[in-house]
Amino acid sequence: MRRLVPLLLLFSSTSLLTATSEYVEPIHFQCVSNTNYTRGGAFQANLDAVLSSLPSAAASSLGFAKNATGAAAPDKAYGLAQCRRDITASLCSKCVEKMARKLRSECLGLTSAIAVSGTCLLRHSNVSFFGEGESSFLGYNHGAAGVAQPELFATRLDALMNNLTRMAAYGNPRLFAVGATDHTALSKIYGMAQCTGDLSPDDCYKCLNRGVYYITTYWDREKGGQSVLWSCYLRFESAIFYNLHAAEAIMSTGMAPVPAPGDGRSPNHGEQTGQDSATGAGSNLTPRTALLVSVPVAVTLLLLLFVAVYTCKKNRKLHKHGYEDEEMGGFESLRYDLSTLQAATENFSEKNKLGQGGFGPVYKGTLQNGQNIAVKRLSTESKQGQAEMKNEVVLVAKLQHKNLVRLLGYCTEQNERLLVYEFLSNKSLDKILYGPAKQQEISWAQRYRIIEGVGRGLMYLHEDSRLKIIHRDLKPGNILLDADMNPKISDFGLAKLFNIDSSIMLLVNWLNGELTLVMHGGYGQVWRHWHQGSMLQLVDGCPADEHEKQEILRCIHIGLLCVQDDAQLRPRMAAVVHMLKSRPMTLASPAEPVFEVPGERPRLSSLEPSINEASITHLEPR
Repeated sequence: MRRLVPLLLLFSSTSLLTATSEYVEPIHFQCVSNTNYTRGGAFQANLDAVLSSLPSAAASSLGFAKNATGAAAPDKAYGLAQCRRDITASLCSKCVEKMARKLRSECLGLTSAIAVSGTCLLRHSNVSFFGEGESSFLGYNHGAAGVAQPELFATRLDALMNNLTRMAAYGNPRLFAVGATDHTALSKIYGMAQCTGDLSPDDCYKCLNRGVYYITTYWDREKGGQSVLWSCYLRFESAIFYNLHAAEAIMSTGMAPVPAPGDGRSPNHGEQTGQDSATGAGSNLTPRTALLVSVPVAVTLLLLLFVAVYTCKKNRKLHKHGYEDEEMGGFESLRYDLSTLQAATENFSEKNKLGQGGFGPVYKGTLQNGQNIAVKRLSTESKQGQAEMKNEVVLVAKLQHKNLVRLLGYCTEQNERLLVYEFLSNKSLDKILYGPAKQQEISWAQRYRIIEGVGRGLMYLHEDSRLKIIHRDLKPGNILLDADMNPKISDFGLAKLFNIDSSIMLLVNWLNGELTLVMHGGYGQVWRHWHQGSMLQLVDGCPADEHEKQEILRCIHIGLLCVQDDAQLRPRMAAVVHMLKSRPMTLASPAEPVFEVPGERPRLSSLEPSINEASITHLEPR
């Protein structure tokens, strides 16, 4: 099991690394504790020899070196060093030496370990790993906060990092690329992508593609960031951080054209001589011969066309049956092997079952590196479950916010449909709220933090994310809590890429431990208590002092504002979050609800919980 050593140092805007800057301490290292070696034995001697050889070897080989010492297993030691391609040989050597000292001190007695900084990478093991792409995540480093125009920045950043991923993997034999894109008229975004030199282009692309996913997952309106994996590294900043002259020289050496999708032209396309043409001037075929030749050719072509159409339909059916939707093709790096998830959950053992959702059970799992995960096993009988899976992968993989549950990956082998999420130890909010004993365990202060967190998550979905998303199934069972009781919204299977209909409203009725989707007339009792000044009669057994009772009344007030009959009077989620934060702020009086629902407005019971796959309307979320 791997032991993740805490983050030692983050880059700051005043210590951006260039080719002439001082050496920066390693920021990530992991010691793999599944195999130990005897101190003073043959393996340690071989390991010391390998680690001692790599600094100079990497410095003299354009930043990359690998070595193996020893006759055979289990005493043979393997090592690999990779420096950033744009730094000097001296800085490369110093970085690898420092990494070696760190691994000797922190991972003493362990055969496998890795250390990575923004300057270099060093890895060793007792088994050969050369040429084996390892896309395991080491960490993400946040840069300086406060980026201007965050939505534009996110769009440009995504395009830049995807372009650099392709350039590094397929456009340069050294698996390295840098570049920049305009953010605004006065600012740019600079990026870098690099893989270890032993990878194939395809393995490099797979690793970097996963790294881009972590950037989109963890980015939180910062001007810079770094995504660090075992075999690759990505970084972006709003100021140039690399040696431009050295980087351009590296990229121009042996540069290959980056393949464009669909570019499969033959070099002789369209070329034809008269002697080769059946109807050209050089042809000596008689009409009868031409007919005898053309008819079988036409029949053959028709047969081939029939076979092609049949095969295409069959493949499309198999494609659909195997749940390999075209829209999920861009998330190949998130795919898990079925055997990995079966081992993690003990073959979906009942003892690991966390609960039962509308589309299938959820299991706790533990990966080989010790990471806990939650695995949702979608029903193979439900077409809706299939659509839910696509919604989850396509939508959630593009979202990044601390109040949204993080999707780690998926699996579609052998008729299984599995979604893999981060594991949250406190399970769902309904487990906390329901039951008298549980209600006593969660204080009003904790409830208020949960309210604020869910509000921030909804604000991100409605207004701040690149995709404008309405959840459509928000309830206590779909709000998960981490070890510190921070809320995270989950289950996006019913989400839609459209702005919320003015006839549907979300009423936050936290004081009863519920988050309920209601229509006009669904909160008559709440309004009557509000009108009579007896709102505290709605409060459950949660203890509250006088100050907290005022906060409770404020939350009810905000909830009533959110479900007013006139959509123009309802506050946006950004305003709701501001109201929750600005407690001295004076709130508007809610309008009395109209309990008659106009005939042209659909009632909640008539709205089928269908999964929208492509519809976008021009309605507006609030």
